[in-house]
Amino acid sequence: MPVDIALTPLAMPITEFPAIAREAEVRGYRTAWAGEASGAEAIVLSTLIAANTETLGIANGVIPVQTRTPIVYGQAAATLGHLAPGRFALGLGLSSEIIVGQWHGLPFAPSIQQMREAVQIIRMAAAGERVNFEGRFYRVKNFRLAIPAPSPAPRICLGALGPRMCELAGEIADAVLFTWMPPVAIASSLGHVETGARRAGRKLADIDAAVFVRTCVTDERAPVREALAREITGYAIVNAYARFFADCGFAEETGAVNAAWKAGDRPGAVKAISERFLDGLGAVGTADECREQLAAFARAGATPVVFPFAAPGPAARASMLRTFRSFP
Repeated sequence: MPVDIALTPLAMPITEFPAIAREAEVRGYRTAWAGEASGAEAIVLSTLIAANTETLGIANGVIPVQTRTPIVYGQAAATLGHLAPGRFALGLGLSSEIIVGQWHGLPFAPSIQQMREAVQIIRMAAAGERVNFEGRFYRVKNFRLAIPAPSPAPRICLGALGPRMCELAGEIADAVLFTWMPPVAIASSLGHVETGARRAGRKLADIDAAVFVRTCVTDERAPVREALAREITGYAIVNAYARFFADCGFAEETGAVNAAWKAGDRPGAVKAISERFLDGLGAVGTADECREQLAAFARAGATPVVFPFAAPGPAARASMLRTFRSFP
């Protein structure tokens, strides 16, 4: 079973990234994912991984499409395409009002059209084409990359949750990344990816699919599951995720979470996350138990990405490293 690793959650000092990337390669992980929110910058981390490995895939999981221009992304993708030929995938997602509007002070519109336009420009720029583009979100005049285009062209991955983004991924991307998605929902999401692929004259087999799985190898399940319940709660109170979780069969739990949250009962909201909800979105237990849970995602059609997770506290990093070193 191919297994990927999300390196960013390890919260390591930046100076440790080269060694941990080499270790991931030696252990046999397929791809190392480096995301970005308010921590380390993802393109720099991707460069560190690329420069210190030879065969490990590198992907961003994910970077907000709205926080850089498509030309900058095109330059970054081309540069990494030369540094790690055939190994790099630029991972993009539609971000939030908090990250885009408040943190970066940029206009925010959760529009799939913005992603479509950005990917088109990125591909043109990374390929060395002269870019002239007039769209709803972007206008570019006479840009041309001043270095040779990499071969093969860098891949593009889209973070997707709902049907429309899944279809867009199938239509224009090389890969799709799911998160907070239980195995039971993967088949239907891949169905939407296939719909988009067919629209573009492609097949589902042309698009790689991966899924983040919050994973903790531990002998003390209770505190980790409680921490996982708290994290799920933070997503379940967001409308888009609440609708998605309900569609996945967790409508009763999602309703109870939101009712308690609106009533100001934060502990009650966390307690509303049921055991089956936790089992559907994470893998917590011994290494063998976690491996069995990860296999359920693989059987559903997506490569599991071990996303190291631990209860907060001084032992958290050691716990996450234990998880990292338990696979693949």
